[in-house]
Amino acid sequence: MRVIVRHPLLRRVGEALGTLLGVAVLVFVMLRALPGDQITATLGTEAAALTERQRAALEAYYGLDQPLVVQFFSWLGNVLTGNLGLSHRSGETVLAMTAGSLPVTFELAVLSTVIGLAIGVPLAIWSASRPNSLRDASGQAVGLAGLSVPAFLLGSVMLAAAARLLGYNPNAERFATLTSDPALNLQQMLMPALVLGFGLAAPVMRTARSAILEVRSQDFVRTAHGKGVAPWLVQSRHVLRNATVPILTMTGIQFGYLLGGAVVVEQVFSVPGIGRQVLLGIEQKEYAVVQSTVLVIALCFVLVNLLTDLLYRVVDPRVRQL
Repeated sequence: MRVIVRHPLLRRVGEALGTLLGVAVLVFVMLRALPGDQITATLGTEAAALTERQRAALEAYYGLDQPLVVQFFSWLGNVLTGNLGLSHRSGETVLAMTAGSLPVTFELAVLSTVIGLAIGVPLAIWSASRPNSLRDASGQAVGLAGLSVPAFLLGSVMLAAAARLLGYNPNAERFATLTSDPALNLQQMLMPALVLGFGLAAPVMRTARSAILEVRSQDFVRTAHGKGVAPWLVQSRHVLRNATVPILTMTGIQFGYLLGGAVVVEQVFSVPGIGRQVLLGIEQKEYAVVQSTVLVIALCFVLVNLLTDLLYRVVDPRVRQL
């Protein structure tokens, strides 16, 4: 018998749990589909010289001698109890590694989102002020550039330009956390945040422009103009306020992507974030590191989307009636 959950929050929580389970299965299967294993990644070419008994002992040590179903549920059971696994290379628990890298990525995502909104929303207002004009075309060209230019290319160019013109390379110094050295931390975070923020500004700009143009065509906006309300007041109180929901939707989605999609930028700028942790785990075939870290990223993405849904009800009273 099919159970229908009518409460929207309970329904979203159920969907979130299903999504997390799907991510767990997918990342587990994809990791096992890659060539090689932890033994090969650890020993390299020396793995070929192992005897059958040595390989069997190592497989038992890494848990590779068990069936895949047993491996999956053993890992999932440990995760549900708070045990995310152990990095065999560093000897550090994945929980401790994630506790150190997740705040770094979260800080980078917040800075990138602020920069993206600071670029995208004003650019959308500027473009939408005169649709189908040269101003509009130039604004959309900037948005298209943000969508088209790869993050690794823009980051590499910025690094090269800063080193050549300013004699500054943020990768030359050891990474400083926000609590240890705020000034140095912001210097090291500025360029990667600009790269990600420029890419985020593009979808925000396009979404905000479309929303502003749609709201401007509504009757209540024309009525406000007809009553002689100041244009800036119409823009801020009527247009932007009613265009907030689609902008908030796009910002929430992009923020969730930044938590897991900043891998390339973190690698280019040597930022020890959670994306770089996944990349290094894949290179070293650290199954526990990759599986648990990706699951944490998926959990953050789901939580961001749930928070965005709750913000809808604060921003737009009409959503509360649904």
